[in-house]
Amino acid sequence: MLRPADSSEKIMKKFLLPLLSLVTPLVAADPAATAINTLGIELLERAARPGENSALSPFSIQTALVMTYAGAEGDTRDQMASVLHLPKDAVPAFAALQKQITSVPEEITLSVANRLFGQKGYDFRPAYLTLVKESFGAPLEPLDFENAPKESRDIINAWVETQTKDRIRDLIPENAITEETGLVLVNALYLKAPWAEAFAKGATVPQPFHLADGKKADVSTMTREDSFGYQKREGYTAVSLPYSGGDLQFLILLPDTAAGLPALEKSLTPALLAEAAMLPSGQVRLFLPKFKLEPPLFALGDTLKALGMKSAFNLPPGSANFDGIAPRRPNDYLYISNVFHKTVVEIDEKGTEAAAATAVVMMRAMSMPVEKPEPVEVRVDRPFLFAIQHRPSGACLFLGRVTDPR
Repeated sequence: MLRPADSSEKIMKKFLLPLLSLVTPLVAADPAATAINTLGIELLERAARPGENSALSPFSIQTALVMTYAGAEGDTRDQMASVLHLPKDAVPAFAALQKQITSVPEEITLSVANRLFGQKGYDFRPAYLTLVKESFGAPLEPLDFENAPKESRDIINAWVETQTKDRIRDLIPENAITEETGLVLVNALYLKAPWAEAFAKGATVPQPFHLADGKKADVSTMTREDSFGYQKREGYTAVSLPYSGGDLQFLILLPDTAAGLPALEKSLTPALLAEAAMLPSGQVRLFLPKFKLEPPLFALGDTLKALGMKSAFNLPPGSANFDGIAPRRPNDYLYISNVFHKTVVEIDEKGTEAAAATAVVMMRAMSMPVEKPEPVEVRVDRPFLFAIQHRPSGACLFLGRVTDPR
């Protein structure tokens, strides 16, 4: 006969532990990750064209803007903190998250490079230069914008190309750098990550993909059965595929219908993304299309102004205050003229290669394991959302939509 304690232990092992394994683990909300994901959702909605393939890097955009925020003062600082959803002590919080994210296993290539390109001889504050160099590894490289704006643009774009393995070219468009440019803050991000288990190339065959307009298109579709993160939710299915090492994952949010993507986008929240970082595991037979996204250059200035970040762009005239970067004088002060962002994401049987870069251009104002069940079949054969996510923090390195994988 079992003693009561033995009986309780056996009941726990037999019934309660399997049930607990199905519960999604709680994810501690990293304040920097929450800010990254919140801005990413807003920019995907506002900056990307509705109904088209799109991708951006919330992590890259926020990093470049937080380096700029570090030198803002007064109303400019307050507006930036509000629009960017920044936590208190944002600079150390983002610096710590960058260090955490870049600590990846050797089989993954993940590089984050930051740099300031400033007008040579300009009176940048030494304390600011020290802060961004120590916090973000962003040294200052002097350039001669006043006398050689085109050559300066070429130097910055060449640096971005090098840091992103030639995946991001012409980040700063023609005429964006002028004789009045004072400072350009740049983040470049490159990722090459193999799946924890590769898809078999021989299993990739054309499969129909249901477009939002009701038409179908045959696309190269990979197939694999494995234990993936999986959860069926109201209106959509969430599936996550781990990359080698387990800290990074590819997240799929698949609406129930081909026309369901707009509603799913409207329901997307930072809390949903945080929860999706730790989906319960399930046996899944997954059909996933191969794709490569290279959206056009995003000029984010108007979007950020519309969200309420006006003072940083010197609206109204004379209001920009980046005295923390360089002394603000009545006839010579810095303001943001535009924020440029570009992204490339490619998914195949081996894994993912992705890159992104963000440039904040500042002008000088010269006046004022479980029992294996039967697999669930998930066919990613209709428009869907995706994210490349850092699981421990929930931060999205990349966020996008696929409406047509061709």
